[in-house]
Amino acid sequence: MSSIKLFRIIIILLVASLQVKAAELPVEAFGSLPVSRVALSPDGNKIAYKGVTDGHIFIASVNLKTKKKNYLIHTDNKKFKLGWFRWANDDIILVSAHYPNQLGAMKFGENRLLKVPADGTGSATPVFKPRNNERMPQYQANVIDFLPNDPDHILMALNLDHWQYPDVYKINIASKRGKRKLIKRWQPNNEAWIVDRQSRIRLGFGIKEGRGFYRLLDLKSKKWRRIWEYEILGDAPVSPLGFAADPNQLYVRSNHNGRFAIFKVDVSKENLPMELIFSDPEYDVDGKLIYSELNNDVIGVFHGEADGAKVFFDDKYKAFQRGLDQAIPNAYNQVVDFSRDEKKYVLFSSNPEEPGAFYYGDRESKSLSFLLDQYPLLYQQHLSGKEKVVYQARDKVDIEAYLTMPHRGIKENNPAIIIPHGGPMARIYEGFDWFTEFFASRGYVILQPNFRGSSGYGFEFALQSIGDWGGVMQDDLGDAANWLAANYSVDKKSICILGGSYGGYAAMMGAVKQQDIFKCAASFSGISDLDLLLTKARKFTNYDIVKKQIGSDATYRKNRSPVNHAENIDIPMMLIHGESDLIVHVDQSRRMFKALQKYNKPVEYIELENGDHFMSIEGNRLKVLTSFERFLNEHIPVPKS
Repeated sequence: MSSIKLFRIIIILLVASLQVKAAELPVEAFGSLPVSRVALSPDGNKIAYKGVTDGHIFIASVNLKTKKKNYLIHTDNKKFKLGWFRWANDDIILVSAHYPNQLGAMKFGENRLLKVPADGTGSATPVFKPRNNERMPQYQANVIDFLPNDPDHILMALNLDHWQYPDVYKINIASKRGKRKLIKRWQPNNEAWIVDRQSRIRLGFGIKEGRGFYRLLDLKSKKWRRIWEYEILGDAPVSPLGFAADPNQLYVRSNHNGRFAIFKVDVSKENLPMELIFSDPEYDVDGKLIYSELNNDVIGVFHGEADGAKVFFDDKYKAFQRGLDQAIPNAYNQVVDFSRDEKKYVLFSSNPEEPGAFYYGDRESKSLSFLLDQYPLLYQQHLSGKEKVVYQARDKVDIEAYLTMPHRGIKENNPAIIIPHGGPMARIYEGFDWFTEFFASRGYVILQPNFRGSSGYGFEFALQSIGDWGGVMQDDLGDAANWLAANYSVDKKSICILGGSYGGYAAMMGAVKQQDIFKCAASFSGISDLDLLLTKARKFTNYDIVKKQIGSDATYRKNRSPVNHAENIDIPMMLIHGESDLIVHVDQSRRMFKALQKYNKPVEYIELENGDHFMSIEGNRLKVLTSFERFLNEHIPVPKS
């Protein structure tokens, strides 16, 4: 590991030189794209990781014995973007790639699955190749099983015969032409397939007339039967998570005393009896299962509110986790990958004040070696972290939020930022956050509320986002600002609201409804026109769901759209949007900008070339941070020491 450690020393020296030149860390320390993943080969002798250099994203492999590094694939995130990657076997790495496409005026994305030799001897090539006269599916990276007992093959869901409903194919990743075999023909209204641990197709998921449902293949009768059915955005669903090693045991996420919990279901029985496995009386359980490489069975579940964000069911893994937590105390320690024999592993360790680093562990030698920092320029820097707080909304409902204090300490009459999250059926968690840490480094107090409509606090809490945009969710944000000013050294006349996606909508709506609370508003990829959002959704299969979420009444949508209230907005506003955003169309910000310009309102608009919804291009990410910093300095400046 000496070469990797040397790299870390160089980074430390670079940080030191930057600190000499400036009193505060440069924007690049926060805004540069991170090392986002490290994966271990099945034999435990090699790693692959996604890194960045000069704004270009690459995937590289490192032989841990010889220290040889191979750069396998790279992109500037403009022609295409790299998504997930995984070792298919000891020699081949699978990589998902996202390519932009356009049909007429409609922009959309295509996902492709690439394979690349891990030793760097060949270039990346498509796993799937259409035959003559075959349609090109939009999604070509939907792997439903990596077939660990058959490392030359994978199972993929591909829309070859029907544009909406996928077939299942067994693909030979070792062959140059991607030989394939049809395993399961598409079924009406079936949009996804789930396999058991024996790699048999056992579940199908579909949507019809606003209702979701699951089909189950009975192993004895070999017949399919419909099991759970629910109204989307109306009923609390039963969501299958995966099978146990026993093919008759299925883990699901379902409602328990008002919170989502983990159950095990015996699917061999007609009445599908449920056994409670794990619940949290205060929070929904996230639900992603943790499997053992050795016995192919479930050993735990991810849960954001648990120590280390994981709950283990197996005593051996509980003990192993305790050992890691003793070795690196007061940290979030997560094993992100095991070797096939589970003797070697990759550990990611962080805490709320540190962005984290990846380590290589050997259980036989009981050693732990440094691999890579996630944010190298932030290594050994003083960061603020997040503190969980609770405030009361105007109707006495308790709302959780996360508070981040300035790096240089709290002063009198600090300016503050309220940052609503996107979704809105999402939430903020504890842990490192590059976005809030940047503003904390500039001297701002930041509060991130998990307002009503957020996930994680029960289905009924989340449902309050349905058909009430700009209502109680918006009130919760105003109440958050008032609570912050009343309980901390925050100047109530120097609070700005800033957010992205739905959070951008909330920022704009704050400028409409809460000008007595917020001094300014800033939006990234925000929604200004609910009717436009609905119009764009007509082209997609989720139209009815979108209509239900934002509201079916035209008068309501008009009144709750910030673009229709531009005349009454008097606080300064900044709008930033990527021109290639496929989630929220750029017209949302363009229209808001034109409406504000019409009435000579104080507004600035920045459009990011090739920009998407996720700030995946490093140059754009840096531009967003510097632009927001300039805007905040102009309207809610941090008092000089």
